[in-house]
Amino acid sequence: MRSRLDETIRSVLPADLTLKEQGQAHLDDLTKPKGSLGRLEEIALKLWLVGQGKAPEAFPARVYTVAGDHGVVEEGVSLYPQEVTRQMVMNIAGGGAGISVLSRVNGVELKVVDAGSVGGTYPEQANLIQRKIAQGTANMAKGPAMTEEQCLQALCLGLDLAEESERDGIRAVGTGDMGIGNTTPSTALFCAFLGLAPEEITGPGAGLDAWGVTHKTKVIARALEVNKAAKAKGPLAVLAALGGYEIATLAGLIIGCASRGIPVAVDGFISSAAYVSALNLCPTVQHYCFLSHASAEPGFMRICKALHARPLLDLDFRLGEGTGAAVALHLMRCACAMWNEMATFSSAGVSNA
Repeated sequence: MRSRLDETIRSVLPADLTLKEQGQAHLDDLTKPKGSLGRLEEIALKLWLVGQGKAPEAFPARVYTVAGDHGVVEEGVSLYPQEVTRQMVMNIAGGGAGISVLSRVNGVELKVVDAGSVGGTYPEQANLIQRKIAQGTANMAKGPAMTEEQCLQALCLGLDLAEESERDGIRAVGTGDMGIGNTTPSTALFCAFLGLAPEEITGPGAGLDAWGVTHKTKVIARALEVNKAAKAKGPLAVLAALGGYEIATLAGLIIGCASRGIPVAVDGFISSAAYVSALNLCPTVQHYCFLSHASAEPGFMRICKALHARPLLDLDFRLGEGTGAAVALHLMRCACAMWNEMATFSSAGVSNA
């Protein structure tokens, strides 16, 4: 599994920055004042560059909402019982969740993946992929959440999903998550990979009060201390020690999509932790990824600053599931349509400035 991951990482091509001037010239020749479509132009140019000069594409699109449970919930870091993960997996697969609705209205296909939720097999659903690695992680406040072998299994599951996307003709992917307590491992990963302190970025997640946030901060600090030896071993060890099955699967999905030239709309807080993990394993994935939206988690803008990244949307979303990615994929589709379908000054006979 490690050799497969390493081989995939090596196959990720950087964007062809030598095409930037040519791409900008195309944007400036479209029948509009220069720069007047703002960030749509930025999105289109980025897609053009990672496409190595081919017409940018972001449709058909698919969101993968990946589920996993976390042993750290035994520390009291969430208001919700762990059973909610399982209940929400069925709700998402059945079409009743926020991501179900937003995917549907934006014409985005939705797949739900059980990578590590507590409980047995789910009833079969057409859009539910059952690839459970284990029934939740161990408690990261007491030791590593996963073994490196388990983490590699999750990463390779993500590679499988990327391969499936390419085979099915998908041209853009969105990441989503479902897992009670998963802002806790995500915060720990941000701290470990970006050098941030738990006090700076720990937030309420699904609704903790001030005491709850303080307690959660202490649990994260304890997890970082208990697993501090992982950092010297490299990013895989850090992800195994502090992550979750859904987070590692999404990291693998991001790397796998980048290796296949498929751009990725990264959802909010948890998906961004997967992105940071993928980035530490394979820095080139940054060329293929768009941060979908500015999560309402209080520490998220510090995280964006550390990443030198600007999310596409700021809608005060904090639901997760891939909801921000579903909306951002529509923006990416709009950017491609602008690039591919607008007339140019030179072809339309319109006088330029």
